[in-house]
Amino acid sequence: MTIAGSDSGGGAGIQADLKTFAALGVHGLSAITAITAQNTRGVRAIHPVPLRHLRAQLDALFEDFPVAAVKTGMLADARTARCVAREIERRKPAWLVVDPVMVATSGARLFDKSATRLLRDELLPLADVLTPNLPEAEALLGAKIRNARAAERAALALLELGAGAVLLKGGHATGREVVDLFVDERGTLEFRHPRLPIEAHGTGCTLSAALAAGLAKGAAPRIAARRAIGFVQRALHRAYRPGGGRLHVLRQG
Repeated sequence: MTIAGSDSGGGAGIQADLKTFAALGVHGLSAITAITAQNTRGVRAIHPVPLRHLRAQLDALFEDFPVAAVKTGMLADARTARCVAREIERRKPAWLVVDPVMVATSGARLFDKSATRLLRDELLPLADVLTPNLPEAEALLGAKIRNARAAERAALALLELGAGAVLLKGGHATGREVVDLFVDERGTLEFRHPRLPIEAHGTGCTLSAALAAGLAKGAAPRIAARRAIGFVQRALHRAYRPGGGRLHVLRQG
């Protein structure tokens, strides 16, 4: 199940999640938290779904389907984040992947600044795997991440806030290589891959969806993370530009 926002341009959010689920052979469920008006040029408007309707979506899904894993994406504001955290705590899914979506690749703010503390204090501790990028980790911790050593310290600090594991994505750093860090109680794993000369849209959504799909199919978090990173790398190599903007969209099929 994905609990996230709808991307009208089809590159991220619910649309990317469901495409990823289908590509990886799991049945996708969706509870939409917000409706965006966006394309490859940027985000024009965000309309949060009324909480009553969000709860109705979750009631309908949990009542009928054996939910093997849940991932969260864009939650839009504090009220939505609180609602999702309470519903997750009540439902207790077997696996929860939290992608703390705050800023789109285009630079548009997708998460109310006042909601950051609530996400950190109420939803993050429920996560089996937290998947922030570097700016999101900085927002959650209130500190800058300036180098590789600081990145590892940040991942460990997020782990201490209650997540079962942290996959800290390194795409926003500089250099010819992208270094993703997976940290859990067993230690730290590094995943290194060449930086591609494109600006892609929906990589974080796709990664967290692929990780959730792996968990749903029985993989342990470390294995699911490794496979999800590999899936995104293959999708990036096949990315294309569907619109007039600079952003590429991942080809997941």
